[in-house]
Amino acid sequence: MALGAVGAQAGAAGEIAPDEAGRRLKEAYPEHIAAVEDGAVVWRDGTRLVIDDGRGAKSFDALVGAPDLQDIFAIPYPTGPLGPPAVNADPGRARPEAFFDRMYGNCRAGEVAKTLVEVPWMPSRGRTRLKVTWINGVAEKLKAVSDELETLPRSFDRYLNPVAGTYACRAIAGTERLSTHGHGIAIDLALEHSHYWRWSKPDAAGRYAWQNKIPEDIVRIFEKHGFIWGGRWYHYDTMHFEYRPELLVK
Repeated sequence: MALGAVGAQAGAAGEIAPDEAGRRLKEAYPEHIAAVEDGAVVWRDGTRLVIDDGRGAKSFDALVGAPDLQDIFAIPYPTGPLGPPAVNADPGRARPEAFFDRMYGNCRAGEVAKTLVEVPWMPSRGRTRLKVTWINGVAEKLKAVSDELETLPRSFDRYLNPVAGTYACRAIAGTERLSTHGHGIAIDLALEHSHYWRWSKPDAAGRYAWQNKIPEDIVRIFEKHGFIWGGRWYHYDTMHFEYRPELLVK
């Protein structure tokens, strides 16, 4: 089933103005974005990237397949209790690749590998070291996540280790779009206790039933430090967290 077959205008209800989209991006990434002017974000070197491509409301497939900067915010990211999202509510899956390549580099050109640093993962409970980018303080934020996770009871360990992966220059399964793992800003947790929509079967109406085992305490810690969770997507990926602070800007 094509992703856009149900709820084709999923993003329309959450649309925000281009200037507000630019404001949130500037607040989230001040080291890169100097200003928002005339419908564009202005990079520190003076170059510009248009916020709205002028194509209007997009189908869900277009929203995730060819988004502009405004589309990043088309589906609001919820921070309330965990639960099943609405059909095609995938906040954060609209990722303009040119924007993220500009900040983190193009992994296919070998640019991201140069920015990777090692972060000790829950060092009191093992010797795992994870590679993520230092850009935007992602490595520091992941270390802060790890420090807080170590304060949780041992019963949470099975959801946190072994880690399924961080940096990998690869496409998202079933697509040609680059995964955020390729920008060095994502982490997948313990595979054994995770759920992924592609592993399930749709019902007679073509809809996928939400599944999750990841405790809310873990999700809250990641969100506190700027990471969004794939379990808040209709096309759920409950092992997945990625650094996307613009979606958590108030």
